[in-house]
Amino acid sequence: MSFYETIKEIPKKMKAVVAYAPGDYKLEEINVPNIGDEEILLKVSGCGVCAGDVKAYHGAPSLWGGNGQPSWIKPPFIPGHEFYGKVVAIGANAKNKYKLSLGDWAVSEQIVPCGKCGFCLEGNYWMCEIHNIFGFQGKVADGAFAEYIKLPKTARNYKLPEGFPLKVAPYVEPLGCAIHAIERAEIQFYDVVVIAGLGALGLGMVQAARLKNPKMLIAIDIKEKRLNLAKEYGAHIIINPKEEDAVLKVKELTNGYGCDVYVQASGHPNGTIQGLQMIRKLGRYIEFSVYNDQVTVDWSIIGDRKELDIRGAHLSPRSYESAIRFLSDGSIKANDIITHELPLEKYKEAFHLVEKGEESIKVVLIP
Repeated sequence: MSFYETIKEIPKKMKAVVAYAPGDYKLEEINVPNIGDEEILLKVSGCGVCAGDVKAYHGAPSLWGGNGQPSWIKPPFIPGHEFYGKVVAIGANAKNKYKLSLGDWAVSEQIVPCGKCGFCLEGNYWMCEIHNIFGFQGKVADGAFAEYIKLPKTARNYKLPEGFPLKVAPYVEPLGCAIHAIERAEIQFYDVVVIAGLGALGLGMVQAARLKNPKMLIAIDIKEKRLNLAKEYGAHIIINPKEEDAVLKVKELTNGYGCDVYVQASGHPNGTIQGLQMIRKLGRYIEFSVYNDQVTVDWSIIGDRKELDIRGAHLSPRSYESAIRFLSDGSIKANDIITHELPLEKYKEAFHLVEKGEESIKVVLIP
């Protein structure tokens, strides 16, 4: 190993979850990755389980290919992109580049940009054409469902400040995504804003939107626990579509016009259709979801009827520093969002908890 510095002797082997095909995931003992002069080795302390990880496990065509979509996943790979850990080895050039030292706690953005494509050269690194993301492409971007993870030379790494509440460190990644989605919404003081879907992302969006101080902030979900948390986190109105007509309710609250901003974070087709019905003419519709299947909607609503501004939101560009600051100073809270911590060996149980979502919000695996 061509380490520049190591905190202690690094073992040669580690435990890791390795994915070979949909449903074919195995806990194995594999080699600890080698690092080069511009790379970092983290000893993983925790990694959240994303809904995308579960959808990958079940073979979502948007990830594995199918239904006219190319395969993006490159097996075998180690899943996991919501991680934090301690720097235990660091290359000479990486130390200066990232201002990290041995023993520091660190996180890294999901994407490992190539640094060479047109998007990267324009500064839009999160849309990198090659688009390697931790936990989906083997070798080049293996993830953190493992005891150690290599941060390649183009990774975007951040030091966690002294005193940072480490229990919520796995939430930096989802919160960064939530912040980016809210920034895309360009919320104004007079806006009525709806956040649909109150998982870990949606609850982060509620808190980030609250910091924008809109006229009215509405949160929608079918789970009472999540609705109550959204209320605690700053939502003015909470709506359970199983108990009342959400579209009618929002129209009543807005003199029949509808919401100014609709943020779709549920990953369910009904949330998409609901949003198009609920949003006012000339509204801003923000899409941040990974779907298992294709969604069919009446596209004439978007153009001919409402002239909507449809904006996608992808990953967490330029949001990690804000996410770290908000969690550090308490502006955004996550202790009640992280509901479960399980050992790495129970990754299938973790997937089940995330998929059902009855008891859990954010599940973290501890290697």
